[in-house]
Amino acid sequence: MLNQVDALYVAGFVINFISAFIIIRFIYYPRQGEHAYLFTFLAFNTVIYFIMGLFTSIELSIGVGFGLFALFSILRYRTETVPIHEMTYLFVMVALPILNSIIFGTGQYEKLVLTDAIIIGVIWALEKGWGFDTGQYSKQVVYEKIDLIQPEKRDEMIADLKARTGLSVTGVQVDMIDFLRDTAKIRIFYTDIANPGHEDPSGSKMGLDTEPAAAEPPAG
Repeated sequence: MLNQVDALYVAGFVINFISAFIIIRFIYYPRQGEHAYLFTFLAFNTVIYFIMGLFTSIELSIGVGFGLFALFSILRYRTETVPIHEMTYLFVMVALPILNSIIFGTGQYEKLVLTDAIIIGVIWALEKGWGFDTGQYSKQVVYEKIDLIQPEKRDEMIADLKARTGLSVTGVQVDMIDFLRDTAKIRIFYTDIANPGHEDPSGSKMGLDTEPAAAEPPAG
């Protein structure tokens, strides 16, 4: 049988893991549909919580927490590129167990639950785009009809993108031109998310992983 101290320790882990699971399963995954990082998110969260649990001193725990952030930063620059959105969630999964362990160590259990609830609520609201959703979305794609990137053919290019994606494309921005492969990286701006699974014949999937446009689209 677990004694009271061990029972509280396990209860703290359960609260931490449930909070992490809610963030990943019900906020991140439905929006992104990405399986590749699920193991990393939850494994980081679990292991870091137990590492923090080994330290009984709050001062030592805070020091170890900053040390983990430093190690995390070093690993960030020595591994393959991870999208900034996933990096943000990974940061949350690293910070959450450190925060939970420190608050749990002070015996402020109500504060622990309240803090996790606020974090979940803020992430959910941000992921929903409340206050930021203008109805204008953008997506970067690789475009192979390089002859249409000329400014005078912009209307023809937009018409082609509308036909191939099923989206109401309102503008196009050319980010990079690769004359060696006769392709260009372009950012399309559109006002709806129709046919989110439509696949472009060139191999690029259109309408997936959409994001609100950060600025007004360029004139067509």
